[in-house]
Formats: sequence, C-alpha cells, structure tokens
Amino acid sequence: MTGTHETRHTSWRLRIAVFLVIAVAIVTVALTNNFLTDRYTNQTRQRAEIRLALYAGNILAELRKAQVIPQLLARDPALIGALSSGDYQQTTQRLIEYAEETGAASLTLLDSGGRVVAATDRALLGANRRQSPSAVAALRGSGTVFIPERSEAGPTGFAYARRLEVGRDLIGIIVVEVDLRQYETRWAGFSDAVFVMDSSGEIILSTEGLWRGRTEDEALAATDATSAIRRAAQSATEWSDLPFGKLFDSGAVVRSEARVPFQGWRIVAYTAYSSVRERVNGVLAVELTVFALIIAGLLWAAQRQATGRIRSLGRESAQLRELNARLSREIAERQRAEENLEAAEATLEQSSKLAALGEMSAAVSHELNQPLAAMKTYLAGAKLLVQRRRPEEALTSFQRIDDLIERMGAITRQLKSYARKGGEGFTPVDLRECISGALSMMEPQLRSRAAAIERDMPGEPVMVMGDRLRIEQVLVNLLRNALDATRGEDEPRIEILLAAGEEAVLTVRDNGPGIADLDALFEPFYTTKRPGDGVGLGLAISSGIVSDLKGRLTARNGRTGGAVFEVRLPILQDRMEAAE
Repeated sequence: MTGTHETRHTSWRLRIAVFLVIAVAIVTVALTNNFLTDRYTNQTRQRAEIRLALYAGNILAELRKAQVIPQLLARDPALIGALSSGDYQQTTQRLIEYAEETGAASLTLLDSGGRVVAATDRALLGANRRQSPSAVAALRGSGTVFIPERSEAGPTGFAYARRLEVGRDLIGIIVVEVDLRQYETRWAGFSDAVFVMDSSGEIILSTEGLWRGRTEDEALAATDATSAIRRAAQSATEWSDLPFGKLFDSGAVVRSEARVPFQGWRIVAYTAYSSVRERVNGVLAVELTVFALIIAGLLWAAQRQATGRIRSLGRESAQLRELNARLSREIAERQRAEENLEAAEATLEQSSKLAALGEMSAAVSHELNQPLAAMKTYLAGAKLLVQRRRPEEALTSFQRIDDLIERMGAITRQLKSYARKGGEGFTPVDLRECISGALSMMEPQLRSRAAAIERDMPGEPVMVMGDRLRIEQVLVNLLRNALDATRGEDEPRIEILLAAGEEAVLTVRDNGPGIADLDALFEPFYTTKRPGDGVGLGLAISSGIVSDLKGRLTARNGRTGGAVFEVRLPILQDRMEAAE
C-alpha cells in the first residue's frame, strides 16, 4: 500500500509539473510574439530607410563623377587638336582610355556639324547626331548640361554634354553617358521595389520595368500580380493593420521616400514585411521546442526511475559485445595493413631504383648531344676542306673534334660525380675565358642561325673559384636555350654581359617571346620544346652546377621582351683585395 500511495503521489506531482510548464509556455510565447513583432518590424523599417539613403548617395556620387568628365575633356589638347585639324585616327582610342580611367559608360565626340568623329562605341562613328537631345541641349546651353534621353516608351538614359570651343568658335561637342541603370540591378537583390522620380513626378529609374515613364499612381495601377511589389504584399497580408506606412494593395508594404539633391529628384521604396513573421515564428518554434523538451524530460525522468537499471544493464552488455567485435575487426585490418605496407615498401624501393637509372640516362643523353652535334658539323667542314686540298685548315677542325671528345669524357666523369657536393678540385677560373670557350663550342650553331652575339665584358679578369668545364657547360646550356627561344625571330639577337662587383654577375639575354612558367623552369624534365628537341634537363643540371659553385642561377622576363638568365658567383677573395 505504501508503494502504491507513493506512486500515486508521484503521478500527481508529475501532472501538476506538466500543467505548470504548459501554462508558462503559453504566457512566454504570447509575450515573446508581441515583443519580437514590434522589434523586428521597427528593424525592418529602419533598414529600409538606411538603404534608401545609401541608394540616393550612390546616384548623386555617380552623377557628380560624370559631371566633371566633360570639363576635363574640353581642355584636352589632343581632342581640340583633332577637331581643329580633322585628323581623328587616334581620337577614338583616346576616348576609350578616358572611359577606362574614369569609369564612364560611354564617350562620344561630335564635330561642329554634329557628325560622330570619335566614340567608345565604334558603331556610332560617322553618324549624324546633330538633332539628338544631348547635341541640341549643348548647343543651346553654356557649360556642361545634363540631359535625360527619352523615347516613346519613357526614359532611356542619362548624359552630360558640353560645347568645345576655341575662342568663341564652336569646334565640337563632347557627350558623356551616365550609367544609372546599373543601380536597378543592384537594388533588385532586396525585398524592396525602388524607383526614382524627377521633379515632374515621372519615374526615370525603377526595379520594376513597367513603372518607368509613368507617375507613381499610374505605375501602381499598371503593375500586374507577378511583380515584386504585389508578391511582397500577398506574402504579408496579415500585417495590414500596421499603424504606420502606406499600405499597398492591402498588404504589409511600407512606403519610404528620400530626397536626391539633384534637380528635384526623389527616391521611393516599397518594403515588404513578409520576413518579420518568419523570424518571429522561428524564435517561437525554438521556445516551444525547449518547453517540449522540458516536458519530455519530466516524463523520461519518471519512466527512468522504473526501468532505468534494467535497460542500463542491457545497454552495457550490448556495448561490450560490440566493442569485442570491433576490436577483433581492427586487429585483422591492422595485420592486413602491415602486410600491404611491406609489399608497398618493396615495390617503392624497386621503382626508386628504376627512376634514378632513367634520370641518369636522360642526363647523359642530354649533355652528350651538344658535343656530338658540334663534332658532326666540324667533320662536315673538314671533309669539305680536304676535298678542296686545304689540309692545314682541316687539321684545325680535327683538333676541335679531339677537344670535343675530351670534353665528352669529362662530361661523363662529371655526371658520375653529381651526387658529391662540395668544392673538391676547384681552381681559380677567369669567367671571360669560360665565355670564349662556350662561344667556340656553340660556333657552328650560331653561324647556322646567323644569330647576332653582343658581348660586354670588363678588360680585367673576373676570377671565381670553380671548374671551368662545368661553368662552360652552364653557358652552353644557356646559349642553346637562347638560340631555341629566338627560332621564330627574323633577327635573332643574344646579349652576354659580365660584371664584377661584390660578386660576379653573368647575364644571358635573348629577344625571344620570354618564359611562360617561371615557377617550373628549373624542375627536371620540364621543357617547352617540341618532342625530340630536348628533355628538360639542361636548366636543372645548370642550376645544380651553379649551386655547387656557391652561386645562384635565376631567370626572369625582360622589360622589353625576351628571357634573361643571371648567374651569380662569389668573386675570388684574393682578386677582390688586389682590385681594392
């Protein structure tokens, strides 16, 4: 009996608690609804008024900016000179540049007879615009005049016009179009219908196309049900009892108006309050959810007292079984992952070996192609000299071929030592002699291309610590790239500049098209040449050689076109002290 009495007592207490929560919920929702409705309504109206002030400021700023342009163009010597001389070849381009700088919608220049002699819209060139409203207003007025352009359907645009005179003689008219229609698109992004009226009450700008050219009353009467204003009114019918604003079509739409300080213009906006109910309902839904959760919590607490322990034990048992099964799966997956990792490591090791072998083969092929090409040229020359019975000159070619063979052997030895860093075997080297050796190496290619070589080197030796063969190898790669870059030029030109200061700077510049991708230029196997002309290792190898010499190899595009490569190496300290 005691247990039954306690159960009944608990049941009554639970019912009383639920009723109290429901009563508090009703009072809270009612108060919140009234408070938030007034607050969000006022916020919506204030935001509409602020937006209207900003719209008016934007229009005025655009008009004032465009008003200055005719005054500036009226003083432009180039336009005055073109109107005086009748030479309008460069005038249209000059107006286009003015339009880009000032942001004007369009610029049009008329001569004294009203013919369009220059315009940012080239389709107007040659047309006679003497009877246009802008031309007529400029001829009748003095200074800069503002003209709203019109058609039978209503306003079509806005422009400023000004007479161009030399002394008191009319030589032309400048017309600057003002793009105010851009604001119609911007305004349409909000839940407002916005329009601008001139001093006569006619709508000249509007987010609703049917309203332009009408008065406000005519526009409201002509707007159909699919317009933005009517949709806003239909979605907010329940707010028709608001105590402020002008109601449109029995809907909750408030009318706001502001003055545009320009020729008596006014700007008007109709703002819908459909979002107010949505915002209030959102808050009320949250409150009701909270109270529902409280009631559910009370009911859950009562039920938990009776069945909590049994369910808790059942859940714990299920969780333990699930954890055991998950642990078994994770152990099996980890074992499989370790086996896959061992296989992947073996495959990766073999792939790394094959990649290293391929890169070395490509490097050897690239570096030996240049001496082989030179040897082929010297052999052809020697054969021709022998046929012409000029053995002494042929011996010179054979001597150069012998030098190239020694160079190929040295290149092979250098490729074997690329993995070794440091300065072992470096000796003092004169960069001028390296330049001469590289030019001698590239002589056949330079002669066949008829490339002009310009050298600018100091009279004194420029000494660095390094390996002459490797420095010449860098220069040959740079010269060959320059020749390839100027392949499409009628007069290929390569400049070689050598300067000595705190460091030695060797510059190779060409008059080719320049470098498209500077970031990937020094990466191995990156090339812009056609297949068969190169594998993309020359600059990568050259960069590595210069780095071994404690220097830097950089590239950039020249100001007047072409590519510029710079090799910076430390000056030999003994040489710097002797110079000082």
